[in-house]
Amino acid sequence: MKLQNHIEALLFLAGEPVKIKKLADLLGREEKEIEEGIGELEKTLENRGLRLVKKEGSVLLGTAPESSKYCRKLIKEELDKNIGRAGLETLAIILYKGDTGKADIDYIRGVNSSFTLRTLMIKGLVERSVNPKDKRSYIYSPSIELFRHLGISKREDLPKFEEFIDKLENALEDNKE
Repeated sequence: MKLQNHIEALLFLAGEPVKIKKLADLLGREEKEIEEGIGELEKTLENRGLRLVKKEGSVLLGTAPESSKYCRKLIKEELDKNIGRAGLETLAIILYKGDTGKADIDYIRGVNSSFTLRTLMIKGLVERSVNPKDKRSYIYSPSIELFRHLGISKREDLPKFEEFIDKLENALEDNKE
């Protein structure tokens, strides 16, 4: 399989910007090779519905500008519908666990949460920021808008907060052993 195919698969799975250095580490290649693979992938995607978006040493898969009016329709539909079980699970993790990374959310839920996180961010329920401990990743936190919707002013106001946090921390510790 070509390097560009592996890059495409990783970008699709991540669902968010990935540093070129991280791609190099994951694929066991030099950054120069990754950049060449990204160039090949970019050419492959030229007349398709996806494009590569590059910024400050990171790259992600995005939609082609020609498809924007259709994408806006889909996003509008997403905004108008209920967040569903996946959204509720993800919100509960972010609310009760606090600032947390996508990897932790995926681990707890047992599935890729990229699409769900994107939907929650679009709805203004979750905020994403650069992880201060690892600038190559993001952390997700509840938005002030979510607190307003729930009628609370801080995480500790959530039902049975202390009990839930203890159980969550114990479960995570048990899984590390």
